[in-house]
Amino acid sequence: MEKSRKWCFWRKPKIKAALPMPVILLLLLCIFETGISSTADQFKVDGKVLELDEANFDSAISSLDYILVNFYAPWCHHCKLLSPQLDEAAPVLAGLKEPIVIAKVNADKFTRLASKHDVDAYPSLKLFMHGVSMEYYGPREADSLVQYLKKFVSTDVSILISDSAISDFVEEAGTFFPIFIGFGLNETVLSNLAIKYKKRAWFSVAKDFSDEAKVLYDMEKVPALVAIHPNYKQQSIFYGLFEGEFLEDFIKQNFLPPVVPLNPETLKLLKDEKRKIVLTITADENEDQTQNLIKLLKAAASTNRDLVFGYFRLKQWEDFADKFGANEKTKLPKIIVWNGDEDYFSVIGIESLDNEDQGSHSHNSLKDIDKEEQKRKQSKRHYLWASSTQ
Repeated sequence: MEKSRKWCFWRKPKIKAALPMPVILLLLLCIFETGISSTADQFKVDGKVLELDEANFDSAISSLDYILVNFYAPWCHHCKLLSPQLDEAAPVLAGLKEPIVIAKVNADKFTRLASKHDVDAYPSLKLFMHGVSMEYYGPREADSLVQYLKKFVSTDVSILISDSAISDFVEEAGTFFPIFIGFGLNETVLSNLAIKYKKRAWFSVAKDFSDEAKVLYDMEKVPALVAIHPNYKQQSIFYGLFEGEFLEDFIKQNFLPPVVPLNPETLKLLKDEKRKIVLTITADENEDQTQNLIKLLKAAASTNRDLVFGYFRLKQWEDFADKFGANEKTKLPKIIVWNGDEDYFSVIGIESLDNEDQGSHSHNSLKDIDKEEQKRKQSKRHYLWASSTQ
């Protein structure tokens, strides 16, 4: 009897030819470009205000290099006033060489998104640059807002080759930020600091200029770095050393003018200030006295940039004056040394001076402040030296 046979049917598998590497790369490239195209289509830079929510916010921030976001509430009166200004500014900002997009978020509806970005008031404006946010403290009228935001997409260091180029640069820069012009300096001297402090100031170097320009900017010699504060009509000049901490200290100390007229807006500029503030509260009715004091403050500021000098009139800001115990019964001017927080002390004797003596006594009081600050710095240097030798 024939044995049964077990048949095993086996088929040789068909080997699929592998795709050539160039074809694979081409397919991946097409997929990648499709993804980019869909993102670009989603966030077109067409001059319109984008409407963002929790679903597309992060994608917008990562896709757009510069985006100003308005966190608003539909019922907010100030939000309603701001909205047409942003609508007007949006197409202008979108048309810049480096476009800035304006977007809005209904923070009353998307509360988690608002909370994530520390929104506690309406409207709140935040500027995102390459995904990193910063508070927007600038103007809110369309024209001024555009001029303010141009700073953030400007050239790090502008090269100026004539007197007219210098004049045009200063005019174009506007009044919102300090302007640094290096006369007779190479741009490499400022380039690293210009990048580091791009959010705080305009930077430029003047390659060619006349003697008239030296007179205009009150320079005794070149090279020189001139710090201009157009909004306050004040300037400072630095003649070197143009290196290391010497140069950087001058730049940091001149983000503010030598003497700051204080109000709620300029007070925001002092938020991150580490220096003590010499604060003068003046009388409202005596303009000549106030101007004389401002001259004294400027003279004191020129010799000690380790202090910030500011002033305001009593009735201009009574609530703030009350913080320092100043009111209508206080004899003015009153000079206070303030750390920007809760601690302050009054300069002895200034409150009780007669009008004819205020100028000379104010000058002496400011000299005393300067001496105390010099002692503090000397003590600090001694401590550091002692510590380093132990």
